Amino acid sequence: MELAPAGRAERSVGNTERPALPPSTPSPAGGALWGLGAGWLATRVLIVLMVLGIVRISGADVSTDVSVIYHGWFEVLRTGTFPLDDVTWQYPPGAALVIMLPGVLPWSYLVSFFVLCGLFDVLTMGLLMRVGHRKGRSFTGAWMWVAGVPLLGPTVYCRYDIIVTAITVIGLLIVMRKPAVGGLLLGLGALIKVWPVLALAGTPRGRRTRRSWTAAAATAGALGFLLTAGMNGAFDFLKFQKERGIEIESLGALPLHFARLFGAWHGQVTMNYGAQEMLGPWVPVIAKLSLAGTAVGFGWLLVWRLRAARWQAGTPFDAALAALLVFTVTSRVISPQYMIWLIGLAAVCLTVRSTSQKPVAVLILVAAVLTTLEFPLLFGQVQKSQLLGVVVISARNLTLLAATLISCRRLWRSTRRIEPATTVVLPAAEPAAAVGYPVRPGIAYEQALLDGLDQPVGRGTPS
Repeated sequence: MELAPAGRAERSVGNTERPALPPSTPSPAGGALWGLGAGWLATRVLIVLMVLGIVRISGADVSTDVSVIYHGWFEVLRTGTFPLDDVTWQYPPGAALVIMLPGVLPWSYLVSFFVLCGLFDVLTMGLLMRVGHRKGRSFTGAWMWVAGVPLLGPTVYCRYDIIVTAITVIGLLIVMRKPAVGGLLLGLGALIKVWPVLALAGTPRGRRTRRSWTAAAATAGALGFLLTAGMNGAFDFLKFQKERGIEIESLGALPLHFARLFGAWHGQVTMNYGAQEMLGPWVPVIAKLSLAGTAVGFGWLLVWRLRAARWQAGTPFDAALAALLVFTVTSRVISPQYMIWLIGLAAVCLTVRSTSQKPVAVLILVAAVLTTLEFPLLFGQVQKSQLLGVVVISARNLTLLAATLISCRRLWRSTRRIEPATTVVLPAAEPAAAVGYPVRPGIAYEQALLDGLDQPVGRGTPS
């Protein structure tokens, strides 16, 4: 900050403009940025200590997905083919790009994967801080990212979902300013894990929607074609989907958990297509109901989009979060890493002061804590449908269901048409009578008595 030169006239006493801060006083925004940076660094050091096993919250080693499964996929992918014989490969072809990326770095596959997670994490954090510094925006979204990510424990750096979430958050934050670039990033994310395309649900009608949707479709189509042409079995994962059961952490699994708890369900829980799933009676019916729930939810989103009368600054972000919640709670699988998706989009919503999703963000944080309780802390009890495990997973899923309903309701209300205020014009009051006496009998009688006192005695009045 430059000092005023000597001799410059001082401001008048009556000037209401706020005086400039002295050079040694940090601005409020600068203090918030330092606080955010310190919070991010402290929480990420804690995450790294957990993934390295120095700090343990349970006896389970969640990093084996990276060191065993992801690394095994990497060895297959580098030969020019997708893992055709591995039923745990349940991802779109773009996921191969993420799985192969750690092999470019000079460290071991496990360490390289952690480094990539950290890089995408800090990139997301930096953009949330930058957006929050703008006029009309807020740092609350950055704080959501700082606090929400470590609530998932070591799992968050041991799955590639944080990379997909970072791509989606960046694409969603820039899609309003640069629709083509934002659409490109969201199309890339969709080819990696499908759900990022839902972030386009709330783009305003007109040029932004056309450009962003076209860019997303073109990116996904072109990259999908190249991967299909260059590698074998790009879309073979689709044939496994129809044979899947109900994952034990999903909303649809709750009736089976309670039935099993009371001895009324005699199916089995086993590793199936890369997840712990329930197989047996009622599973096909629940699977169809889950699919129907997804169709109903997306149908509601379509009705909302057609009937929405006004778009505010936060509407595209709010709609993206509502769409993702619908997709998550109606899915046959709700793995712990899915929560990072919701935390990321909730953080984007909170960058706008006028967002309608603040209560939803609080519920997502509660669900994140419950998720870490059920995995990895109580996962054995969830597998066996024991009482404490069933209570925790029920609380988590019902919290997500409540968040979904509240999100959709608040989105609908924030975009409905505001009826113009009507002004009622009352008829003009009639002028008072010339005589000036009110018509109330009591007052008229008293006034008549007072008038009589003014008349002299003997002039026309009885004595």
